[in-house]
Amino acid sequence: MGIVTKPENSTPLLDRTDSPAALREMSDADLVALAGELRRDTIAKVAATGGHLGSTLGVIELTVALHAVFDTPRDKLIWDVGHQAYAHKILTGRREAMAGLRQDGGLSGFTKRTESPYDPFGAAHSSTSISAGLGFATARSLGFGDGDAIAVIGDGAMSAGMAYEAMNNAGALGKRLFVILNDNEMSISPSVGAFSKHLSTLCAQAPAVSMDVMMRKAASLLPEPFRTGAARARQAVGALAGTSSLFEQMGFSYVGPVDGHDLPQLLAILRVVKTAADGPVLIHAITRKGAGYAPAENSADKYHGVGSFDAETGALSKSKLSAPAYTKVFAQALSDEAGRDPAVVAITAAMASGTGLDVFAKTHPERMFDVGIAEQHAVTFAAGLAAAGMKPFCAIYSTFLQRAYDQIVHDVAIQGLPVRFAIDRAGLVGADGPTHAGAFDIAYLSNLPGFTVMAAADEAELVHMVATATVHDSGPIAFRYPRGEGTGVALPERGVPIPIGKGRMIREGRDIAFLSFGARLAECEAAADLLAARGLSASVADARFAKPLDTELIERLVSSHASLITVEEGAGGGFGARVLEHLASEGRLDGSFAIRTLTLPDRFEQHASPGVMYERSGLNSPQLADMAMASLVEKREKAAAQSARLVAIT
Repeated sequence: MGIVTKPENSTPLLDRTDSPAALREMSDADLVALAGELRRDTIAKVAATGGHLGSTLGVIELTVALHAVFDTPRDKLIWDVGHQAYAHKILTGRREAMAGLRQDGGLSGFTKRTESPYDPFGAAHSSTSISAGLGFATARSLGFGDGDAIAVIGDGAMSAGMAYEAMNNAGALGKRLFVILNDNEMSISPSVGAFSKHLSTLCAQAPAVSMDVMMRKAASLLPEPFRTGAARARQAVGALAGTSSLFEQMGFSYVGPVDGHDLPQLLAILRVVKTAADGPVLIHAITRKGAGYAPAENSADKYHGVGSFDAETGALSKSKLSAPAYTKVFAQALSDEAGRDPAVVAITAAMASGTGLDVFAKTHPERMFDVGIAEQHAVTFAAGLAAAGMKPFCAIYSTFLQRAYDQIVHDVAIQGLPVRFAIDRAGLVGADGPTHAGAFDIAYLSNLPGFTVMAAADEAELVHMVATATVHDSGPIAFRYPRGEGTGVALPERGVPIPIGKGRMIREGRDIAFLSFGARLAECEAAADLLAARGLSASVADARFAKPLDTELIERLVSSHASLITVEEGAGGGFGARVLEHLASEGRLDGSFAIRTLTLPDRFEQHASPGVMYERSGLNSPQLADMAMASLVEKREKAAAQSARLVAIT
């Protein structure tokens, strides 16, 4: 079974739906038909562009119900995480624009405030919706804005501490706020932890729909002491039935669990709670990721993130990778090291497949820990393991590691604990755009005392850096590597530890020196070839380390070349800044050579293909060659002007 077939003689309601207001004029039967059309249209759109399909298919009915009952955009609908929102985009005037989803100049794959008034809050990192929704609700009570706030949060996103911090505050403030818990028992990796078990218990024991909201509303009309007695009775009944939920203990009225694909039931419940609620309400909806599309439902990852595919059969477009992906190389190298060293353990934050640690788990299941979407906990958990004498590898995307910076500083760096940070998705990541770019880790780790910071220039270097981190025990160490395929170099049978703080020369030249930190090394070599065609000789070196710097290598390059160009896939303040700081401290910025530090621009680079993004950032080989040429010309012009001044003086 492939795409859901269209009922005979059905009216093309979606073609006549240019905004959510149209849904509020439809009958419930028409809304059910519209949901079927919306599912088919979403599949067709994502089949052409690729993207996050399974999560959106799981909330088709929720999307229709929420827009039909609430007055969006006056009512603020916040999706957590925003990749659930493709159907939402289709219903909110962006149906035709979906042809450019995640493409250069096209729609974002997440919600985005600048894209539509129906996106009141951007959400590309998880677990933020309840906090943001409470912000809207509180602002409303203070006279800023109007309308309700509705947060749709996945059960995986509810594994993060921030969600509980928000619920704790929301329960205390008592503001009218709606939280829809989209419980599909799977985020990117299967949901883990005690909270997931709590949801399963609620689903097994709780009544189909709690009438708690209406009971509270009715009880509020009773005089004392009957009002207090009614509240105690509700608590007692819940305790006797064993259905009292964590949400109720935190001050929320709990409604559910409900069938998230039963649209008439959803409509009825939402209409009741919208009328009756006078405080925070949580509606627990049970959904299926990929619902209504057999290829997605039958896939292990439910088509969480896919490239283009055949909408009828679900057959994915064939990969064009000619070299192994960096993530796969890391996972295999770590698995090999763990086979030799029983102290090696691996930790991820709900990204087992994304970081490759699902591979590690197959060979070392007892030493692989998925802690859920809880990066802060992951880092401190790793610190505890390190303090106990183990060798923890904390594998987290650069952009997600930002969420745990305080723990990196206080729990790891200050204590000098040898936690190993494997930083995936370093640099620009393409279609996921600025929210997922790994732009800042070089800077935010290199300024921490005692940290060692490495970057792999190719997949063979990544294998060696895994080996380096394994034997490193004198403090925290990090190594970064990009998304996607490697360069195709031969992989070593076994990684060999690299001397700490030592780079390597790749090719020798005379006029210009490229000093690369990370995966732009191949572009530096290509730039050197372009310069050779212009009659210039260029050296290329791989720094390997941002901290500690290979100061001997830097001194050698500035002493023997007229121009030094540092290149990195990171924001300003990183590797190049550290090179400048060293040269300044040594009094070497005396004009005897030109220097340029090439980084990502001081902006959030919008989504496109990685090649286009790096071209816009000035970090592809033609731009590198042009910058090197310009620096050399400027150096020679300054030297000529200085000589002319000396002649004039004499």
